[in-house]
Amino acid sequence: MSLDFTTLIWILIAVMALQPLLMGRWYSLRRAQAIRAVETAHGTRVITMIHRQEKRSLFGLSVARHIDLEDAQTIIAAIKETPTDVPIDLVLHTPGGLVLAAMQIARAVEAHPAKVTVYVPVYAMSGGTLIALAADEIVLGEFSVLGPIDPQIAGFPAASIVKARDSKPIAEVFDLTLVLADVSEKALAQVKRGAVELLTPRMEQGAAEALATKLAGGHWTHDYALTATEAAALGLPVKVGMPAAVMELMKLYPQPIQQSGVEYLPIDLPRQRRV
Repeated sequence: MSLDFTTLIWILIAVMALQPLLMGRWYSLRRAQAIRAVETAHGTRVITMIHRQEKRSLFGLSVARHIDLEDAQTIIAAIKETPTDVPIDLVLHTPGGLVLAAMQIARAVEAHPAKVTVYVPVYAMSGGTLIALAADEIVLGEFSVLGPIDPQIAGFPAASIVKARDSKPIAEVFDLTLVLADVSEKALAQVKRGAVELLTPRMEQGAAEALATKLAGGHWTHDYALTATEAAALGLPVKVGMPAAVMELMKLYPQPIQQSGVEYLPIDLPRQRRV
């Protein structure tokens, strides 16, 4: 049977449409196998929240992800159905997101009776750090980072908005700035109170308040990389040493190929040193 040009075009379109779906299904099966392997090795329940840009929709269009209420609903359900005597490994890779959703997840983490370990293979910023504060242990890689939890209002740091208002006589401050500063003060107080709530089961009240003020008070830029050394110095229960199985799991959440400028060849051992 011969195929004309129009038929070939339609076949090509069908392949382009189905390829992301088939690849997504393949990666989903591989992830399930990798998660089960970690659960077997650690004797834990593994829950992941990985926010990367993946080829999820037709024709490989990318979708950016942040912590949202859908994440909160799903993770809370997973935690609640986990037996109370089963430890949880929560793998986080996220730039942050909604404070409301992050606090809901963090409270569910804190409420689980058995040990909860948060693994941060690369980064868990903002709301991701807020969730990590509720864990019994935070495992970081050598170059993994956390971040400040200072709230952002209309795209600006809440602490900076308050500072801008206070830098001028009140009569010279624009009305919108006054409104944003009022909202910012509320947001700062709420985030600090939430952080203290999460920290107090594992440290004294005074230490929890000091740490919450440091993390939420706008002492750094919002994208400041809080290293394992700094996090430990602040009093967080940090352990350095990311299991290889968790790093392998991260490889199963690929970035779209066309958006990556990083390439390398696999190591072929043993290699002969060339002279």
